[in-house]
Amino acid sequence: MGAERRAWERPSMSGEHPFAQFVRIVGRGRHGARAMTYDEAYAAMRMILAGDCLPEQVGAFLMLIRVREETAEELAGFVAAVRETIQAPGGVPPVRIDWPSYAGKRRHLPWFLLAALLVACNGHPVLMHGIARAGDGRIYAPEALARLGLPVCAALGDAGEAIRRSNFAYVPLEAFAPRVAGMIGLRALLGLRSPANSIARMLNPLGAPVQLVGIFHPNYRDVHQQAAAILGAAHLAVLRGEGGEAERNPDVPCLVQTACDGEERSEEWPALFSGGRHLKDTALEIGRLAAVWRGEATDEYGEAAVAGTAAIALRALGAAPTIPEAERAPRGGSGRSARRRSYVRRDGESRAPDRHHPAGHPAGTPPARGGG
Repeated sequence: MGAERRAWERPSMSGEHPFAQFVRIVGRGRHGARAMTYDEAYAAMRMILAGDCLPEQVGAFLMLIRVREETAEELAGFVAAVRETIQAPGGVPPVRIDWPSYAGKRRHLPWFLLAALLVACNGHPVLMHGIARAGDGRIYAPEALARLGLPVCAALGDAGEAIRRSNFAYVPLEAFAPRVAGMIGLRALLGLRSPANSIARMLNPLGAPVQLVGIFHPNYRDVHQQAAAILGAAHLAVLRGEGGEAERNPDVPCLVQTACDGEERSEEWPALFSGGRHLKDTALEIGRLAAVWRGEATDEYGEAAVAGTAAIALRALGAAPTIPEAERAPRGGSGRSARRRSYVRRDGESRAPDRHHPAGHPAGTPPARGGG
């Protein structure tokens, strides 16, 4: 090689890099490796966010955790560190429900978008946030929202006008957590998802009192539920949604796990159809979303997914005390008629109490467990 240096080589260092301890914790072999504590995960993520470690270290760290999957303690520590970096803007109306969207859809249309709009129609301001990837055959929220005539906000501060106008706003992850978005983008380089996907779902950047999280792999229900309990979430509901989004599949029972002020619970919602599953869409025509919303077309599966998902959200919001009542709630003055009406609300009556987020604490000190 002579005097030439390959791109992956680094000059020799005197002493161990400070981040190496975290790589060693998670990667010291079959018997020596262990999961990080909340405090360790918090400290590691603070270094990553501050740019105090090398790209090679970040990649190794994320993939070592990916092999065994992140624990609830690690996820909670990561989320607490990222929340510290989010600058919550002033002047944004309180949001009632935080709705992450990070999976994209490839088997069915993104009916969860209409469910979110239906919840907004029922007087509950919704903040949705997520990502979009090109070339992977999936439909992501921004593309579908454009067909519905809804804008994508460029920053969290822009969400205020959207919420005042329609009780709904969508903000891309890179607008408020660019380093987390960058870690998710490493999938194109490393070939695998990383803990960043779970972190993004939990961020709740405007501190909504309710979070509705969709996951694909069933074991992540427990991880998100337990992490939310560690963080002291007011109310997080997590379900294995269709395609990994927060969308109820009406063909099968749906287990919803919740964490409410540190208490963990679960309840199973029944299937809305019997006698076999609906076939997946042969072609994902985004225009059908708008047509169904306006009442110009019908879709048995899609309308059930919309109403069923909205019911879970409304129950989490406290709008219905039981599952049967929640499943009737979206149709009570809304349902098909709401989808035919404009979803824009201008009365501004339903508003959540102001919540400060993230909770303040000395910089560099892990926030107290249950403190945010």
